[in-house]
Amino acid sequence: MDRTADRREPTMRDVAALAKVSTKTVSRVINGLPGAGAEVTDRVRAAARTLGYRPNLTASSLRRSDRRSATIGVLFEDLSNPFDAALLRAVEDRARHAGVLVLAGSSEDDHTLQRELLVSLSTRRVDGVVVMAVGGHQDALQQERDRGTPMVLVDRPPTFGGTDCVTTTNRDSSRDAVLHLAALGHRDIAFLGDRRTLWTSQERYTGYLEGLAQAGLTLRDALVRTDLHGADLAETATGELFDLDRPPTALFTAQNLVTVGAMRLLRARDLHRHVALIGFDDFPLADMLDPGITVVRQDVPGIGRKAAELIFARIDGDTSPPVHAVVPAALVRRGSGEIAPVS
Repeated sequence: MDRTADRREPTMRDVAALAKVSTKTVSRVINGLPGAGAEVTDRVRAAARTLGYRPNLTASSLRRSDRRSATIGVLFEDLSNPFDAALLRAVEDRARHAGVLVLAGSSEDDHTLQRELLVSLSTRRVDGVVVMAVGGHQDALQQERDRGTPMVLVDRPPTFGGTDCVTTTNRDSSRDAVLHLAALGHRDIAFLGDRRTLWTSQERYTGYLEGLAQAGLTLRDALVRTDLHGADLAETATGELFDLDRPPTALFTAQNLVTVGAMRLLRARDLHRHVALIGFDDFPLADMLDPGITVVRQDVPGIGRKAAELIFARIDGDTSPPVHAVVPAALVRRGSGEIAPVS
């Protein structure tokens, strides 16, 4: 006979009875509040373990004076992307140490989906949100921030005030990558980028232009390909570049999936040892290829830790002016970006 329906979850009253203390004392111990001695705390925790007691966090958050739920929301573009996944892990590690649960979702760069996810997190009374803004307008984010929800943006800054953000050296590092290629003698350096609506894409393209200008090179519009959302589009666009009468001798690919697509084409045409390639953002196994892929590597754990630090500070009541933290990226030389042009 199935007795599942007869079972009931142990309550705080049950824990109090076993530990021989009041329910108020159990509540203090469970919620980490002062007022119970070490011996009593150990006794309550032992009773809770024995009974298999699990606190109702939703109910307890409604009773607590700070009204916190011990949860935060994280909304990134695509959690299957290695960059987003590593960023989530860094935030999650910091949250775990704080005893906070992370509720995460992918917005897929869709305004409607991002708004729906924000509403869903809000109804679950998350204490704050860490968000990678969808390209274009940020109305939904601003509305949520205006409601008083603590918020930190990562990768892309807010277009509204009063909100912290954490980004990297997109423009400067892109310029340096182009100058690195130019120093090897490259004069025809192509740019392949993500969607033009993204702030990161705009910054990296600007850095590309600055690098060309600083190296005394003329921009060739035929060598610029943008709005490449994903590896397949990037592979096709790279093929178009090498069908030109005067193809590039070097590529600067401004996003990790774009780099993957470009690399596929180079290898398919046996160009990977003859055409230089520098990608913005690292990705798994990039160092295991032959040649290894030279990248502008963001300090993703550092970005995630800084975002977590900021969101927990705001949740704890920090009212200092908003911060735009910039975590530097670094050029990692592995071989593909050090190929000189054929003379």
